[in-house]
Amino acid sequence: MKVYDSIFTAYQNQQPLLAVLVDPEKTQPELAVALCKQIKNTPVTHLLVGGSTFQGSHLEELVIQLKNESGLPVLLFPGDYAQITEAADGILFLSLLSGRNPEYLIEQQVKAAPLLNQSNMEILPTGYLLIDSGVETAVQRVSGTPPMPRDNTHAVAMTALAGQLLGKKLIYLEAGSGAQQPVPLEMITAVTQILKIPIIVGGGIRSWSQIQAAYQAGATLVVIGTAFEENPEFFINS
Repeated sequence: MKVYDSIFTAYQNQQPLLAVLVDPEKTQPELAVALCKQIKNTPVTHLLVGGSTFQGSHLEELVIQLKNESGLPVLLFPGDYAQITEAADGILFLSLLSGRNPEYLIEQQVKAAPLLNQSNMEILPTGYLLIDSGVETAVQRVSGTPPMPRDNTHAVAMTALAGQLLGKKLIYLEAGSGAQQPVPLEMITAVTQILKIPIIVGGGIRSWSQIQAAYQAGATLVVIGTAFEENPEFFINS
């Protein structure tokens, strides 16, 4: 089964999925073995690889190691068009719908198109919405776009709906790396209720109870990054 088909099936069956975001700027390939041991026999179902500011040359090696050691689907979560490797199972082909900077709405995608057109990777068109989390995030700095207000649920829901109508297969509600607050639960619910595609939620989630709350609000796939980076025993202690 293709990666998206499995995610959509989970969405239909209300089956919770969980991803760990691996930042290649902070993770060298030789650390993949230890990382994968830490997530073995945990609820983790996917690995995302990418970062807003990564400029290194070991992305492909890291992805290969993660695939070999984890046995899980590995999806690229690219900060720019150069963060692409054929070694991954697929790519979240992101468009920053919450901002109005053409570089991240379409220009980066145009630059990536020739690479992806020659690739056998599964491409998952994803509408990406940055939500205010109480602190300036790397996504905000790099993209030069402000996050959407966390108290304007209607605007976020309509932006997500526009993404679905444009043909996006996933909507990613992102509070950002190092966020002080996760995406509001009422916002997740409002978006879930109006869409007919799976919702990914990430940023600012630091406990198992917050993961469960995001599922209950309607998220299909929850992403954790900083919490796992700072505490490799996250699942043991949850």
